Amino acid sequence: MMEGSKKRASIAMLSIVALLAAACSGNEGGTDTKPEASKMEAPVTLNILSNFSIAQPPGPDNPVTKEFEKKTNTKLNITWISDGVFNDKLNVLLASGDLPDLIKLPDTTSIPQFQTMVKQGAFWDLTPFLKEYKHLMESPKQIWDNTKINGKNYVVPIVRPLEVGGLAIRRDWLDKLGLKMPTTMDELYTVMKTFKEKEPDGKKDTYGYTMRGNDIIDNIYNGSNGKWKVVNGKLVDVTLEPTMREALLFKKRLFDEGLIPPDFAVMKDNQYWDLATSGRAGMTSETIEALWRWTYDQWKRDPKVTWEPLVSVAASQGQFTGQGSGMIGVAAIPKSVSEAKVKKILSLLDFGASAEGHVLSNYGIEGVHHKKEDGFYVTNDQGVKDSLGPGAFGKLFMKYDPYMYAFAPGMPKDVFERNKKIIDAKSKISIPNSAVGLVSETNLKVGSDFTKKINDMKTQVIMGKSNIDAWDKLVAELKQDANYQKIIQEMNASYKERLASK
Repeated sequence: MMEGSKKRASIAMLSIVALLAAACSGNEGGTDTKPEASKMEAPVTLNILSNFSIAQPPGPDNPVTKEFEKKTNTKLNITWISDGVFNDKLNVLLASGDLPDLIKLPDTTSIPQFQTMVKQGAFWDLTPFLKEYKHLMESPKQIWDNTKINGKNYVVPIVRPLEVGGLAIRRDWLDKLGLKMPTTMDELYTVMKTFKEKEPDGKKDTYGYTMRGNDIIDNIYNGSNGKWKVVNGKLVDVTLEPTMREALLFKKRLFDEGLIPPDFAVMKDNQYWDLATSGRAGMTSETIEALWRWTYDQWKRDPKVTWEPLVSVAASQGQFTGQGSGMIGVAAIPKSVSEAKVKKILSLLDFGASAEGHVLSNYGIEGVHHKKEDGFYVTNDQGVKDSLGPGAFGKLFMKYDPYMYAFAPGMPKDVFERNKKIIDAKSKISIPNSAVGLVSETNLKVGSDFTKKINDMKTQVIMGKSNIDAWDKLVAELKQDANYQKIIQEMNASYKERLASK
């Protein structure tokens, strides 16, 4: 095991070194060539860094990569980095200053070094070019506005649907136990408790909820999508609100009654997934398309398994379902890249945002990865083998499609149609995250310390290591803390600036 770990670490280090070397040799200009350009022109080599979130990334000879190259007259040298270590690699790469032609980032704010480098002029302001790329411009204005820096577009958002997922439940467990789909927190508690007591799959230590993404419980109680909520035209930090206290007490009740894993605070994603896919948990939080991947895996053992997304759940603030940011990350182009190559890169991303590029990224090549029946793409196992979908190619190439997360390779049409109805229902009431793309300089410097202190206290209260009075004391301290209050002021200033620029 140790030898294997060392080998994987060595491979990871070699890949980043190779990327740096490629970046040095690749930033030597290029030709502004649209996808329909003459085949006589030599392919333009583009060095790209991106993340992936599936078992294996596309290999260098992947047929879909080759098809993208053919359609865009490029040679794509893509270095794929696993999500688990992606931010660490980004920090190393940005610190080196030796960047590839196109670099993927999680967003515009979570990597402080990127914001600094933008201010130093290290990345292209793409605003003057973008109007020429119609497919990119088809994405909702809201998504472009959320990714602006100082009112300008330094990045291209890699789009995703605004309705992405949330809480999900074993529908077959509900049916087996004669329960209805929960729509309130009281009903949710009753369902969790029944799941634990009745053990529908016959597994000992069955839990009501995996606790993956359990901040969604906070959001339901607060009626907010994340830390910030717009009240009377201002951003309010819900950490300081009484509703956050209610959410903590609800989660403490789940812990005390054994309805959630006792070690939830230190569990990793694969452990949450194992609980859900082994029949030991009846509820989790996940994107709609990922739920199908779980179902597909479980169907091999039990064809009755049905994971179904919840539309919304209500607490004192009313029915809640959160809206996504509309992106899975952003792509930026270093200023070391020539203007001609900038246009070539934008042309590549534009093709990826077209209907043709979208199909290629998600469903692959007709006859190889899919066949089309009654307007529906029926994918085969080769699509999984060749890394199709949002977990790899979709991290770079995607057309805005409100139903993209309704589908995953191998999904039958009836599940797809069910998911579309759930997405339509969510879209009527979903609440956006008002703070996406907003920046507080104080938060960049000390915000992580506050976040850790807050999250640690939440965990201690839930697990009974501290009582609720300790939470009340922390809230009182934050209300008096100069730096914390400065973060609130700066976030509001950034929010007002965004409203003024629209």
